[in-house]
Amino acid sequence: MPEQLEVMFVEDDPAVRLGSTQALELAGLRVSGFVSAEQVRPHVVPGFAGVLVTDVKLPGADGLALLAHALEVDPTLPVILVTGHGDITMAVQAMRLGAYDFIEKPFSPEQLTEVVERALEKRALSLEVERLRRKLEGYEAIEAKLIGRSSAMQRLRRMVLDLAGTDADVLILGETGTGKELVARCLHDYGRRRGGHFAAINCGGMPEALFESEMFGHEAGAFTGASKRRIGKVEHARAGTLFLDEIETMPMSLQVKMLRMLQERKFERLGSNELLPMDSRVIAATKADLLEAAGEQKFRADLYYRLSVVVLTLPPLRERREDIPLLFTHFAMQAALRYERELPNVSPRHLQALMTHAWPGNVRELCNMADRFVLGLWDGGPGFSSEAQGPRSLDEQMVHFERYLIQEALQACGGSATAAAERLGVPRKTLYDKMRRLGPLEAAVGDPASRRALRSA
Repeated sequence: MPEQLEVMFVEDDPAVRLGSTQALELAGLRVSGFVSAEQVRPHVVPGFAGVLVTDVKLPGADGLALLAHALEVDPTLPVILVTGHGDITMAVQAMRLGAYDFIEKPFSPEQLTEVVERALEKRALSLEVERLRRKLEGYEAIEAKLIGRSSAMQRLRRMVLDLAGTDADVLILGETGTGKELVARCLHDYGRRRGGHFAAINCGGMPEALFESEMFGHEAGAFTGASKRRIGKVEHARAGTLFLDEIETMPMSLQVKMLRMLQERKFERLGSNELLPMDSRVIAATKADLLEAAGEQKFRADLYYRLSVVVLTLPPLRERREDIPLLFTHFAMQAALRYERELPNVSPRHLQALMTHAWPGNVRELCNMADRFVLGLWDGGPGFSSEAQGPRSLDEQMVHFERYLIQEALQACGGSATAAAERLGVPRKTLYDKMRRLGPLEAAVGDPASRRALRSA
């Protein structure tokens, strides 16, 4: 029996309640005892991981009323009623109302345990089916938001859905334009806090003097110009999600206050001495290496470790080029609807330029390119090779793409041809041969030893 499942046992007779709960506990089950329907009602919630066992005759609302309430809250919750000896009419009525089963008094511990275990098995199965259904719906919905068929995007979607149901704080790491806020919104939208607000604040987008008021709020008269109370982002995000974008730009003086709030889960409005509870999930985003920044005394290491319970790293667009055609088509369709234009045909010439571009602005740059394309302003964009605008043979396209990959590897490896060869998975001599054949790539080689080897190859 799954350990997380629980039995709520409602009985006003102390002796019967104690004996029954002890019998179920001896069978290895988790049990909570209650004396009335009113006492157990707050614990009857949708998706409760367990079953409800209740006596029919209770002080206040009786067991039948509790049964009706429980099935209204969650129609799949198994409810077992305990009836008096010979009260068959009551048992039939209970089954018609939707009770899972009934037990007649007096009953043996074995009889009680057997019925409860069967109900728990049914509950475990229904909960698993519901979990799988929600997960499937989540996958289908999230694929329309985090678009891409690459293994990196498939892995990212799985991680987002797995983390969405938790309250773990998350640090999202990625270059500008990779979609960090979109991932944060997905963590919120598919999580248990989706009913609360998603409060976003750009840590580098306002003067330091205003940041504290924006984050924590202030009381009337807290400073010059504070004519009335203001609710800050932290308070606005109660029961929701607080998203801290560009966390690396947060002033050091405010990092101390942020750390204290995260540790104590309490905060104060400016001008107030009252501690307020902080009830929000925190998601931070950065394009910087915060550990490196901490080593340079530009970011607090203790705040980094507090924020980075889970780190999600978003791949740059150049590392998932197979997603470019799908993304571009998606953005172009959106732009066509937005500008009320007909969707132009995406030719092989366009795809060639898209696939060979470096995309320093990542998905955001691709989205802007799709807008220009729909508006009839396609010019390849800044950074696009003018050669990419004319038709090329297959061999010419292969040479162009191969040259781009080698140059990108050299740049990533600081100009070391040896490291670039390892990154590309080819022997060093093969790389030298290709570099000589493809043209003047020597300038990209920063290692003197690699340059000499290239000249003598």
